[in-house]
Amino acid sequence: MGALPLFPEQASTFAPVVDHLLYFLLAVTVFFTVLIFSAIFYFAIRYRRRSEQELPPEIHGGLTLEIVWSAIPFGLTMVMFTWGASIFFRESLPPNDAIPINVVAKQWMWKLQHVEGQREINELHIPVGRPVKLTMTSEDVIHSFFVPAFRTKEDVVPGRYSTTWFQPTKAGKYHLFCAEYCGTNHSGMIGWIYVMEPQDYETWLSGRPAGSSLLASGERLFEDLACNNCHKPDNSGRGPSLVGLFGGAVRLTSGATVKVDEGYIRRCILNPTAAAPVGYGPDMPAFQGLVTEEEILQLIEYIKSLAQRPATAPGQGGGAQLTTAPALGVGQQTPAR
Repeated sequence: MGALPLFPEQASTFAPVVDHLLYFLLAVTVFFTVLIFSAIFYFAIRYRRRSEQELPPEIHGGLTLEIVWSAIPFGLTMVMFTWGASIFFRESLPPNDAIPINVVAKQWMWKLQHVEGQREINELHIPVGRPVKLTMTSEDVIHSFFVPAFRTKEDVVPGRYSTTWFQPTKAGKYHLFCAEYCGTNHSGMIGWIYVMEPQDYETWLSGRPAGSSLLASGERLFEDLACNNCHKPDNSGRGPSLVGLFGGAVRLTSGATVKVDEGYIRRCILNPTAAAPVGYGPDMPAFQGLVTEEEILQLIEYIKSLAQRPATAPGQGGGAQLTTAPALGVGQQTPAR
C-alpha cells in the first residue's frame, strides 16, 4: 500500500512558492496553538486556588507585556500579507510570451481552444517549460478552474473575462477540477491537463485537425456580420477604425476613460450603447444572443491583431501614419505632425 501524500505533486513554478507560504502559516499556527494551550494548562495548575482564604494580588497591567503581545502578532501578519500579496501579483501578471488559450465553461464541461485553431473538451495539451495564459469566461453560472498540481485556481464568471497563467515544470497528466458548485453534475465537471515535452507537443499540434485559427475565424466572422461596413481601416466609416485600437484608452460618453481590453470589446459587441465612445452615436446594433462566447473570443483575437497594423487616413492610400488620441472616442485619430 503506497503512502498517502499530504499535498498534490508540485508541477508548476508556482507550486513550491505557494507551498512554502502554506508551510509557514502551518508552522505559525502550530507554534502558537501549542504555546497558548501549554500556557493555559501550566497557569491552571500553577496558580490554582488552594484554599478559600487565598486571594490573588491585584495587578493593574503591564505596558511591556501589552506591547510585546501586540507587536509580535502584528509583525507576523505583515509578513503573511506581504508574502501572499507578492504571490498574488506575480500570478496576476502573465508574461508576454505566454501561450494564449481561450476557455469557455458551461454546465458541465470545459471548452478550450488554441490560437492555432485546435479545440479540446475537458482536456488541455501544453508543452513543459512554457508559460500558458488562459482567458476564461462562462456561458451560464460561476465555475472555477482548479489544477491542484499547479496550485492555481481562478473563478470563471459569466459576463466577464478572467485570466490565469502557469508554467508547468514536469511532463505528465494532471487533474482539472471545477472548484465552485455549479449544479447537479458539478462533481462530473473534471478533466485532464497533459503536459508534454516540446517535440511531443509540436507533434500533437501538427497531428490535430486545426481548422481555422482564431484569427482567421475572427476575420471571417467580422466580415460575415458586416462589421467591416462601418469599421473601415481608413476611419471613413460610420464607426471608428479598429486599427491600433487594442491596448489603448478611450473616453466614453459617460465621461469615464477605460482601457481597450478583452472585457471592453466584449461589452461593445453585446451592448454597444453602454460602452459608446465620445464622438459616435448609438448606431451599432447589439449582438447579445446572436454570437456565442467562442465567436466573441474569435472577434477579439482579430481585433487584437489589428493593433499591430498601421492605420491610414481617408483618401491617402495608406501613406499617412496616424496616432490614436485616447482623450477622444474609440478610433478617433488625428494625423501625426
